[in-house]
Amino acid sequence: MNYLEEEEYQDSKFDIKVWYKIFSYMKPFKKNVILGILAAIVLAAIDTIYPLINKYAIDEIIETRSLEKLPYFIAFYILVMSLIGFMVYGFIINAGQVQQKLSFALRKDAFKRLHELPFSYYDKTPVGWIMARMTSDSRNLSDILSWGLIDLSWGLLMMTGITIVMFIINVKLALITLSVLPLLIGLSIYFKKKILKAYRKIRKENSKITGSFNEGITGAKTTKTLVLEDDNFNDFDGLTSNMRRHSIKAAMFAGLYFPSILFIATFATGLIIYYGGMDVSADIISIGVLYLFIAYIGSFFEPVMQLANILARFQQAQASAERLIDLIDMEPEIFDTKEVIEIYGDAINFKKENWEELVGEVEFRNVTFKYSKGETVLSYFNLKVKAGENIALVGHTGAGKSTIVNLICRFYEPTEGKILIDGKDYKDRSIGWLHDNLGYVLQSPHLFSGTILENIRYGRPEATFEEVEHAAKLVEADNFIIEFKDGYNTEVGEGGTRLSVGQKQLISFARALIADPKILILDEATSSVDTKTEKSIQRAIKIVLKGRTSFVIAHRLSTIISSDRILVLEDGKIKEEGTHNELIKLEKHYYKLYTNQFKSKVIEESKNE
Repeated sequence: MNYLEEEEYQDSKFDIKVWYKIFSYMKPFKKNVILGILAAIVLAAIDTIYPLINKYAIDEIIETRSLEKLPYFIAFYILVMSLIGFMVYGFIINAGQVQQKLSFALRKDAFKRLHELPFSYYDKTPVGWIMARMTSDSRNLSDILSWGLIDLSWGLLMMTGITIVMFIINVKLALITLSVLPLLIGLSIYFKKKILKAYRKIRKENSKITGSFNEGITGAKTTKTLVLEDDNFNDFDGLTSNMRRHSIKAAMFAGLYFPSILFIATFATGLIIYYGGMDVSADIISIGVLYLFIAYIGSFFEPVMQLANILARFQQAQASAERLIDLIDMEPEIFDTKEVIEIYGDAINFKKENWEELVGEVEFRNVTFKYSKGETVLSYFNLKVKAGENIALVGHTGAGKSTIVNLICRFYEPTEGKILIDGKDYKDRSIGWLHDNLGYVLQSPHLFSGTILENIRYGRPEATFEEVEHAAKLVEADNFIIEFKDGYNTEVGEGGTRLSVGQKQLISFARALIADPKILILDEATSSVDTKTEKSIQRAIKIVLKGRTSFVIAHRLSTIISSDRILVLEDGKIKEEGTHNELIKLEKHYYKLYTNQFKSKVIEESKNE
């Protein structure tokens, strides 16, 4: 998603369906919502009654100089203050619980959906966009639907209560007080639109700055080697300057808005003092009534400003609501049918007791595949692999190697044709069943924050230390692990930054082995390691691939010499097929690839000598 699409979300109109969906998340904790709103109602009533209590004190105690009623007034006053404190506590505790529970529910469902979405979703969706949905959007929504909703209830009820009391006490002064309301509403709408527009631009620029931060940090080495620091700084300076300009504009409008409202409230107070003072002089109203209206002006205009702010926040939250609901309601392009889920379980809740044992026979039957945007990669592709067979995939970039293994893993599904596992269409079994029997070693190894032990055990959390150690020894990772002070309890750092690329690759290889997969995918598993580490992996491969169906995408052809079958791919078709020796004898495409690579290796080794 680009910044233009992000802006379309922000400019979207109010959608009742989206809000209905969001409000449905609040049903499990409606008790907290009701209690919070009730506390707000009581607070609104007390805030309305409070000036009346002071009016009574002025008219009945101060004016009459009668102190007999003073103890009762003090006792009642203390009671009211205690009730306010109790209601504020109820307001805060329930609104806080709604905020946390709603945020948790939204993030939980969004995170669950992210696990169900296929690779194609991540191919076209930036990580920053996903992170924003999981963090700022869920936080904004939970905040406005907890505090905002209860504040809205308090403001509306307080304004209604004050209006009713004012008209009961004195219609003339009530009309004078409300006469400035249209001007107040007009100013609020004008300024809020200006402020909202400025903040939208700020958020858009902030997204660009965040992206620039990410690129600057991840590409720091490239920046330094190409001496692009000055260019990057100028680009970043341009982005921050734009954000500064929009921020100043937003601050300017916000700075003008509140003094404008204060001026209107002060003007209304002046009118009340003038006309009310004249009525006091004429003995039409008491001093207590004049005080009441002066107090009500401040109490009335405060919720008006609150409501304007809350409604603006609801408008801003519309974009967050749409983006989150779009993510939660997004239908995965690859999914299990209801019948399959009923037997095997879904992507989160497995029914392993119904899972058949996977033997390892794989067949492509007239498979055609094309990505959502792009040319056809495979066209009526056929391949049959026996259980336990080791298949090597060779070819130039774009030949279809990664597509084949991604289809086997069901990260994507055929556009046409079928893929059979053990003679049965793999769509007739669950994605979880397939993935539980797969091991995948990526070209770019990724480790999670934690220890080496935890990363290897990630493939099977219940694995014992002895099993982890055995897997590490098979790939010869144990050789460098034991050299660390903390051994298997060594922290790898974020993304494995404390280890070399070769060490990370060996650990990721051990992680795949610990799960004892029936089908093992090695995607350029030795392309990022040195010759010594490559030899360690080659020795391990001979042991761990025995009796296990495997697909090896090979960059270094020396790693696949012992493969049962080597497939030379070109434009999604098998151009050559056979063992290493058979293909060398043909002296065709594979022969040229292998001899050229062998010559390059000899030249490189002679230079190193």
